[in-house]
Amino acid sequence: MPPPNPSETAAVPGGKRAYFRQLLSGRDFAVNDPVARQMVNFIYAVGDQEHHEVLLVDPAYAVSEVLDLIEADGMRCVGVLATHYHPDHVGGEMAGWKIEGLTKLLEQVDVPVPVQRDEVPWVTRSTGVASDSLVAHDGGDVVMVGDIAVELVHTPGHTPGSQCFFVDGRLVSGDTLFLDGCGRTDLPGSDPEAMYESLTTRLARIPDDTIVYPGHRYSELPSAPMGETRRENFVFRPRSAQEWMAVFGG
Repeated sequence: MPPPNPSETAAVPGGKRAYFRQLLSGRDFAVNDPVARQMVNFIYAVGDQEHHEVLLVDPAYAVSEVLDLIEADGMRCVGVLATHYHPDHVGGEMAGWKIEGLTKLLEQVDVPVPVQRDEVPWVTRSTGVASDSLVAHDGGDVVMVGDIAVELVHTPGHTPGSQCFFVDGRLVSGDTLFLDGCGRTDLPGSDPEAMYESLTTRLARIPDDTIVYPGHRYSELPSAPMGETRRENFVFRPRSAQEWMAVFGG
């Protein structure tokens, strides 16, 4: 399995520079953490190179190491984006393991944490971070990092407030959509019918040439075009909600 390119930058219209970095837990950071190696979470850094500002997506495990990695690139963290509340994405306790996340990061940098409005109480329970430290948002809202716009796409199903981030021709899809499969819909707060609607309606407008960056490395490749994912991923094969529920409804 070839390792993914952990960092890439790309020019955007207007002469600005978008910064984008994909980091794999257990390989690029938290290398001695057995949970990080097993869970193969991706953390993303999305930013503006001219302003040297970055938003971290789903910082968990060795958050100090993640901050060091972006600082080595001359960037500084000015905010956190959370795809959903599960501890392997934002920190907390999972199967008896304590995972670093938002609490540890906010001790080091005082930054806003935009969270989908429905997910606020879940993030609070998972991490212990007070709700007034979170910034509630709705689907369609845009968060700026420097001059780079990040659209928040509400995609319930895996959790009530799961969200994806559409930025500079990329979709950071969390556990809503993997390159092969989608997030589980049998966990607290999950809803298989909502997942079907998110995949087939809310993400339907995402162009085929958008590059999908998932929340875990559950496939050989670390990213793939949206059009290819639609063609190859079995979650798009059902042609109706009824067909979907017969397969994924439990």
